[in-house]
Amino acid sequence: MSRVTTGGGAPHADEAVPVAPQTLAGLLRTGERPARPGPLAASAAFGWRAMLKIKHVPEQLFDVTVLPVMLVLMFTHLFGGALAGSPREYIQYLLPGVMVMSVAMTTMYTGIAINKDIERGVFDRFRTLPIWRPATIVGYLLGDVLRYSIASVVMLAAGLAIGYRPDGGVAGVLAGILLLIVFAFAFSWIGTMFGLLVRDEKTVMGASMMVVFPLNFLSDIFVDPGTMPEWLQRLVEHNPITRVASAVRGLMDGGWPGTEVAWTLGWSAALVAVFGSLTVRLYNRR
Repeated sequence: MSRVTTGGGAPHADEAVPVAPQTLAGLLRTGERPARPGPLAASAAFGWRAMLKIKHVPEQLFDVTVLPVMLVLMFTHLFGGALAGSPREYIQYLLPGVMVMSVAMTTMYTGIAINKDIERGVFDRFRTLPIWRPATIVGYLLGDVLRYSIASVVMLAAGLAIGYRPDGGVAGVLAGILLLIVFAFAFSWIGTMFGLLVRDEKTVMGASMMVVFPLNFLSDIFVDPGTMPEWLQRLVEHNPITRVASAVRGLMDGGWPGTEVAWTLGWSAALVAVFGSLTVRLYNRR
């Protein structure tokens, strides 16, 4: 407590100097506290934080700019002549599937970013804030929607440059990209779960690759399943990547693949329900 000195002499070293009331009033505001942010506002704030990290470290966009172009050019010219007669014919089938593959591979970086923040102690600070607790995780996922959009646009531009022509026009392309982003948001909960579950980012990447690679290559991204053995066709048909690739391909070709769209949305809901719940539980137990 402050002690006021008696007499006109200077205060001793162990005595506190009195503080003017108006100064205390300035330090201790008696007004109402700001309202607690809701779930949407808190999630949007953390999503903006994720996008600012991309602004300050633009090298993070390498995997959604350079790598997608490499994938389009490599697979088109390597397999186009053998599988479709020419690269120009093959790109019509390949491009929507490679878009799905590239975006699915990008989803693992959400878990890596979360794991880095956990190691640096940033997550512990976030947990002390008076906000909706899952907002930090949802914010990461919302911020990565920008990465998925950039990857899709870059791959589409590369495909158009080498001969891809979507029969669905602008509307079909936008519908396909939107459906892909919805699925990617749901699929990214798997990588997010690994980011909370394991101890270092290398393990997060390895665990995510064990899921992403088999799903990508055991699908209809590169070839029609009708050319596969019957037992493999069964496996490919029940692969969620096959469903979303077929749906995006159909929309961009100008059709309405209602069954594939329904399957894609169903898989998206199931992924959020299962892995979203597991991720939130892991986050609350940390």
